Amino acid sequence: MPDLHDLYAAFRQIGEDPAPILAPDTAHLVAQGQRLVSRQSIPGVRIEAESGEAGILARVEVAAGLVIPRPVHLCFGIFEPCGDQNVALVISLGPASRAEFWSHCLFTLPERARHAMDARVDLLPGARLDYREAHYHGLSGGIEVVARARVRVGEGARYRADFTLVQGRVGRLDLDYEVEVGTRASAELLSKVYGRMTDEIAIREGVRLNGEGARGLVKTRVAVEDEAQARIIGATYGNAAGARGHVDCLEIVRDRAVASAVPEVRVSHPQAKVTHEAAIGSVDERQVDALMARGLSPAEAVDRIVLGMLG
Repeated sequence: MPDLHDLYAAFRQIGEDPAPILAPDTAHLVAQGQRLVSRQSIPGVRIEAESGEAGILARVEVAAGLVIPRPVHLCFGIFEPCGDQNVALVISLGPASRAEFWSHCLFTLPERARHAMDARVDLLPGARLDYREAHYHGLSGGIEVVARARVRVGEGARYRADFTLVQGRVGRLDLDYEVEVGTRASAELLSKVYGRMTDEIAIREGVRLNGEGARGLVKTRVAVEDEAQARIIGATYGNAAGARGHVDCLEIVRDRAVASAVPEVRVSHPQAKVTHEAAIGSVDERQVDALMARGLSPAEAVDRIVLGMLG
């Protein structure tokens, strides 16, 4: 497929094999810029998508009770020096279904590009979704990522989201996730970002524990160096009896970088409980000394510690 040449080249550049994504038994969606390149449904997983001047409009539906053996792959990329990509994505999991989604965002080639994602996710009772989103950027620093997600987790359902941007320069990241958690349901949000040079990072992740016995975790790991800036807001609201939530933010600052962490917790029910912890600082000197004793230079030791935290 000639339209997929750039995709294959980008995956080879980051050391990944694209073949499983396009296997005949794998549901997938591939978009380059504002253009839809490939999509494939499988029994029980319906993918509808269209592209136009406004961007990519896509919907993924997983049938009730279905357990998908292979991940659903979503691939978004720009392979020109400049470009925009706008994606409106709706994901719906039927009752008692279980799925894993891998979202690959490839922006290693552009000098200037903007990727905007507006996602709506609906998990019906008993459904489970693991959503992994990994970004791969080049070194230009001219990439802007604007990501919005609104998620509803139904009774007894489970949602886990893992966002990673540690390869290349961030450029400008503006991430805003809001999750509503129902009765005896759970949500876990994990973000790992590495900012360099003049990168700008803004992350807000909120979990509303609206159902009895709901559980929520917001966990953020961010490292900034050079003159990068990061502002992190982790919010959890305990609104029902037995609700339990925790906000955990850790940031490492090097050189002239600046970072802030604002844990926002609120309880509106006397039987709910929400806790938080936030730490900002440099790497542990004892860990640096231990790695230097094994032959690493100071810079190599610090890099190893930071990448271990983000791994």
